[in-house]
Amino acid sequence: MIMLHGIEKKDSYIQQNLRKRLIEELKNKGIYQEKVLKAMMNIPRHFFLDSAFEQQAYEDRAFQIGAGQTISQPYTVAYQTQLLDVEPFDKILEVGTGSAYQACVLAELGAMVYSIERQKELYKHNNNFFFLKNYPKIKRFFGDGFEGLPSYAPFDKVIITAAAPFIPPKLVEQMKIGAVMVAPVDTEDTKTQRMMRITKTESGTEVEEFENFNFVPMLSGKEHN
Repeated sequence: MIMLHGIEKKDSYIQQNLRKRLIEELKNKGIYQEKVLKAMMNIPRHFFLDSAFEQQAYEDRAFQIGAGQTISQPYTVAYQTQLLDVEPFDKILEVGTGSAYQACVLAELGAMVYSIERQKELYKHNNNFFFLKNYPKIKRFFGDGFEGLPSYAPFDKVIITAAAPFIPPKLVEQMKIGAVMVAPVDTEDTKTQRMMRITKTESGTEVEEFENFNFVPMLSGKEHN
């Protein structure tokens, strides 16, 4: 079941206060980039969820959004965004649009976002999401994330919002020299993923490893159902 985005929602004082509390929680968990915290404060997360979950929207946890996908927990969104170190006018490739929450955070930071979604159901659903009208810098595509968007390359940054079985070589090819990719990559047991930051260099790539997370799998191909 897909959440309803077609109806415009309000951002009440109660919801704003819940969001402030969430931002403080993210600070306490180690998110220190003020620009990331400010961007997430400016985006009403309850807009991305069904009305039944409006009060829970500001809990630091993931929610199902349909098609077997989730909206990531706010800490995960903040963590990946902080590792990317987004600058205004960065050209960012996002793999896995999902609810479009992560894409909106990147756009709120001033980035130009090229986002791929392989689930046709979710892609079409976001066509009617009123909040995306606020972010004309987000360009959405229905496609295979492993293939990237070669006709729009090269990119300054790449972010993968699903569990990658490996670092996708075609995405590395579409990065500028000096560009970074942030991706959760399967560990040996494949039950968790290690967050990695991959920097493209003249001679190849440099990989930094960070904390472990849990993401839904990154799958190849396109799903038309």
